[in-house]
Amino acid sequence: MNNIWLVFKHEYSRHVLRKRFIIAVLSVPLMALVIIAASFLAARSGYDGRPAGYIDRSGLFANAQQLPVEEDAFMPAIQFRAYTDESAAQADLEKKVIQALFVIAPDYMHTGKVQMIALDSPGSQVQSDFQDFLVANLLAGKDPAVVKRLTEGSTLKIKNIEGNREMSDNNFLAILVPIIAGVLFMVAINTSGGYLLQAVVEEKENRTMEIMVTSISPSQLMAGKILGNLSVGLTQVVIWVLGGVAAINLLMRANPELNMGGLITPSYFWLMIGTFIPSFIMVAALMAAIGATVTETREAQQVSGLFTLPIFLPLWFISVIMSHPNGALAKVLSFFPLTAPITLPMRAVLTDIPAWEIIATISLLILTAVVAIWFASRAFRLGMLRYGKRLSWKELFGRA
Repeated sequence: MNNIWLVFKHEYSRHVLRKRFIIAVLSVPLMALVIIAASFLAARSGYDGRPAGYIDRSGLFANAQQLPVEEDAFMPAIQFRAYTDESAAQADLEKKVIQALFVIAPDYMHTGKVQMIALDSPGSQVQSDFQDFLVANLLAGKDPAVVKRLTEGSTLKIKNIEGNREMSDNNFLAILVPIIAGVLFMVAINTSGGYLLQAVVEEKENRTMEIMVTSISPSQLMAGKILGNLSVGLTQVVIWVLGGVAAINLLMRANPELNMGGLITPSYFWLMIGTFIPSFIMVAALMAAIGATVTETREAQQVSGLFTLPIFLPLWFISVIMSHPNGALAKVLSFFPLTAPITLPMRAVLTDIPAWEIIATISLLILTAVVAIWFASRAFRLGMLRYGKRLSWKELFGRA
């Protein structure tokens, strides 16, 4: 047990303390920040803060009040100027004092007709703000509860016909959580599994293996390496999850209308952990087995794609899974070890999964992880001292 701990400590420290690991950990949140910043800049680039004008031919907005302007708002509400003289409005429009001119039809209350006049493309916000301006003034003096109900609109409840699960249309975070978790899972697997794969091949190439096997058994060496690299991947995931939880809390505080709808619960996170960890061990062991059977790092990386590529399958069929979470395809992907870590949590958000399916899937994952470790130890024992020659499948399965 002490030998396993020494290998574990060596594998963990040699990766975590490297600049490559720090860059890999920071790359995901930095990429997310870049995407968010780019989205805000794109939205801001289409914003035009100049006022707009309107001519009221209906007589409904004689004493119209402006929309409230928040000083710290990213894109403050557009202000609207009332004109009685159309020639004066046209002059301001040509001088670009106003970005657009709205003409409210005399029969607006019955037809809702409004004409917009602009010399160039107005800002992306002006039309929606003018609509809010009209609604706010039409509801002025009404019961605040009625105003709130009308301005907020209806709340759409989506119910799955294959189960009794309901969610609101604004609960998009509940759908994003398993998708984001699946993406982080794939990144962590490729990163830590790649570390393990590269370490095994390099130790064969530089013949460090010859020295190591004189003081430790192949099984102990492989167990220490798998646990060490598993911990490297889990360290990445924990850092990302903590950062994600903090970001979600900030987002929900800034937007109280966003909620998880009670769908993301502690039991849901235990479900993700129960599927992620054995799957992680399984893939890491398979990558280690590949490293023990090949002779070059490049060849090992090419073959490892055969194991990591199927992990993406649930994302390819995400529309089918969301439409039919209890369908045949969703269930098959839930039981297949390489696709279960993403499919099962995704289904759990959309429908109530029978307990026997969850137990069977996690049990199958644990069994597969144990078999993968055994397979990796066998491949490692048979191929650790081979140089320049691959270990064939016939030798791997047919030799004791």
